[in-house]
Amino acid sequence: MGWPVIERYEVETLLALAEELHFGRTAERLRVSTARVSQTVSKLERRVGVPLFDRTSRRVELTPVGRQLVRELRPAWEDVATAVRHAIDAGRGVTGVLRVGFVGPAAAQLLVGATAEFQRRIPDCEVRIREAQPAEIPDRLRAGDIDLALCAFPDEPAPDLDRGAVLVSEARVLAVAVSHPWAGRTSIPVSELERVTVIRLAGTVIPTATAQSGPVATTMQEALTLAGTGQGVLVLGAHARRYHARPDVTYVPLRDAPTVTWGLMWPAGRDTARVRAFAAAAESFMQ
Repeated sequence: MGWPVIERYEVETLLALAEELHFGRTAERLRVSTARVSQTVSKLERRVGVPLFDRTSRRVELTPVGRQLVRELRPAWEDVATAVRHAIDAGRGVTGVLRVGFVGPAAAQLLVGATAEFQRRIPDCEVRIREAQPAEIPDRLRAGDIDLALCAFPDEPAPDLDRGAVLVSEARVLAVAVSHPWAGRTSIPVSELERVTVIRLAGTVIPTATAQSGPVATTMQEALTLAGTGQGVLVLGAHARRYHARPDVTYVPLRDAPTVTWGLMWPAGRDTARVRAFAAAAESFMQ
């Protein structure tokens, strides 16, 4: 006589009910009816030959045999689920290496959390992280140096680069020298940018076409140094106040300017399973 065969849905029902100890919550968790849960458990108990749960109108508890079965069955079931997940991941190309670029310390902090969530879901995929300047991101994506990048979305989208969901949205501020006449202002309307020279960080645009364009900096620290020496004002996202505090620069809120949105970008047509999985993990982390 062969061993009794336990179906997958029976195992899932048993383990779920062992955790919930409530037929209604188990049914909701498995997206089936309460009657289906009860029928499945009864069928399994008949196959095993003894009750697995003591149930009354007020509570549900595992019997000693039920506890033993769950204790011995759960690790084996988890091993089966892991093996199946690994096979699916390998077939979809989720394993391997994912190269992720980022811009600045604020993105770095977000990337730490997103990477942890991604590797919790897909532990066999290695994530290699690379820092880049804003102007470098498009070319590095196109060249395949990185698979995707976490950065501020450009105001003018590139048709050959796809965007994921907006993960962060922030207001804009002006970085001005502490000796600048605007240093003591509580805010500056964006329309007043036409009265001053505006420093631009390469790879970004000034949020008004009427501003007087000034020097172009290749790095954040270069741009802030230009602002600190009075060679112009610099438009940044509000995160700069936290991550780029300097004694020679102060930050003033910029009114009526469009917000800065941050998220993931990747080359069009190269949204691999790894890229999609990382984007989903990043969205989940930010919820």
